[in-house]
Amino acid sequence: MNEYIWPAPLKAGDRVAIVSPSGCIDPGIIDSAAALLRGAGYEVVEGRHARSSHGRFAGTRAERLGDLQWALDDATVRAVLCSRGGYGAVQLLDGIDLGPFMLRPKWVSGYSDITAIHALLQRHGCVSLHAPMLKHMAERGLDDPCVAHMLDVMCGGGCDITAPAHPLNRAGRAEGRVRGGNLSVLAGLRGTPYDIGGEGTILFVEDVGERPYRIDRMMWGLKLSGVLGRLAGLVVGQVTGYEDDRSMCRDTYGLIADMMEGTGCPVAFGFPVGHVAHNEPVVCGARGTLEVTPHGARLTIRRPQRAGTADD
Repeated sequence: MNEYIWPAPLKAGDRVAIVSPSGCIDPGIIDSAAALLRGAGYEVVEGRHARSSHGRFAGTRAERLGDLQWALDDATVRAVLCSRGGYGAVQLLDGIDLGPFMLRPKWVSGYSDITAIHALLQRHGCVSLHAPMLKHMAERGLDDPCVAHMLDVMCGGGCDITAPAHPLNRAGRAEGRVRGGNLSVLAGLRGTPYDIGGEGTILFVEDVGERPYRIDRMMWGLKLSGVLGRLAGLVVGQVTGYEDDRSMCRDTYGLIADMMEGTGCPVAFGFPVGHVAHNEPVVCGARGTLEVTPHGARLTIRRPQRAGTADD
């Protein structure tokens, strides 16, 4: 897929849908986030099962699939906000019909387990937004820099994300298609139609709760399949919430740095993307530029001049 479509910019008064394709969520979080969005001038609607609970999931597979399909199909909905991650989005991929959606693409936003939905949209040539979800919004408000940046991107802006210098960084400049998200989800999609293509890709990864040996194993899967060797660039976000594992003799970033030796592409560590308070939005599937210097790193994504057009 050489051309990717950007959704039209979101405007005040537009309808925004909240759905829960993965784990169940505290209804109070939906209430708080919806109130903030309404206060900012958006009309907020919810999937019928956005507040449901079925074990760890926000409803059965059929219920979650029905909600997501409704939000994607409804022409009056201009953006789809996934309420939270957890687990379950992968169960929906082979049941979603993107026919109506592709006639009038809209923003789909979320991260963590929602990486699976981003992979689906990229396969069909539409960009989407790896960005904070409702809990972050409810706790920090719309003035939070990352939430404000997310809304700015949906309203027509681009991405300009910086990170400080890191001793493991490899300097260089790369242009390519920005793809990625949660490493565990990406690893689970290996060998499927939703797999990452390495050629010309600026890959970004993040994860939470995975011990270093598990991160190492997933990254080795990317290396042995040839993905890492074909990358235009690698952005390593935040890897958090895990138990230290001294048996690996290296921390997680060190393991990844060792694996990238000999690949030649720029590599940046410590980007503000992941399960952390400072979680910047990234447009998945868009063309971007990665610049890594001794002073730090920058990932830049510019929106095409015309709304709803391909970014070829």
